[in-house]
Amino acid sequence: MIDSFDIAEVARRTGLSSRALRFYEARGLVKPLRSASGRRYFGPAELERLHQIIVLKATGLSLAQMERLFCGKAFDLPQMLAAQMQLLDEEKRQIERSRQIIAFTLSRINRGEPVDAETLCSLIESGDKMMQQEPKEWQDVTNRYFTPEEKLRWAEAWSKVGDDWDAESYGAEWKKLGDEIAAAMPLAPDSEAAQSFVTRWYELLAPFSKVATPEMWNGAVRMYENMGQWSGDGIGAANPGFSKAVCDFMKQATAARLASGAMLEPLAPVVWGTASKGETKP
Repeated sequence: MIDSFDIAEVARRTGLSSRALRFYEARGLVKPLRSASGRRYFGPAELERLHQIIVLKATGLSLAQMERLFCGKAFDLPQMLAAQMQLLDEEKRQIERSRQIIAFTLSRINRGEPVDAETLCSLIESGDKMMQQEPKEWQDVTNRYFTPEEKLRWAEAWSKVGDDWDAESYGAEWKKLGDEIAAAMPLAPDSEAAQSFVTRWYELLAPFSKVATPEMWNGAVRMYENMGQWSGDGIGAANPGFSKAVCDFMKQATAARLASGAMLEPLAPVVWGTASKGETKP
């Protein structure tokens, strides 16, 4: 048959197995010609269809979805593609989580730390918890400012806070405090009201301050120093519960507390807004 190829040649040209070609035929996705002896021959139309199957399969579409697409049956193509995009996004997040765990584990091994099956399982569980509790908009931001290893250290640290810690409730507390500070501004940083806000601010930071290393604090401060750029950089719309103006004011109020010689409770490895390379404060 002119311009037709038998199943062995098609398998060689496409990289598909003979079994897959027969399966696609059984599903009605391709219809090869048959010789008098029953041998299958694939012409230009069938080869083009196989190319389409390979391309669509690469996007994650199922054979059932391809059947509907090829047969011209009525269905919502934009909706199907949008749903597929969500699935691919979730797979991407899962792959990134796995990369973070592997990178962090390798770094510990390279430092000579023992990593057994129990430790590895603990790291995986911490990573799962982080992925479940960290909204996507926050992933966009933290991925920008923290390495995979640093993010796993965050997850390990937060796993020590306790199972009763709830990210949604914690975020609501930050929003309540942020709204109160915004409503009270402008305010003198050394005023009684401002210093009351400083006390409440650090009380909310208590769960983190109990487990954070100085490096983690420096990373967090660096991230919030740039919070005004989060949206402009196209890295999501994360909302910590307070504005950049509130953040800047709290740095000033914290500086006023330190200048007065008063202590901050709870103690933090690095005081909000005063972090610098290699610097820690009690």
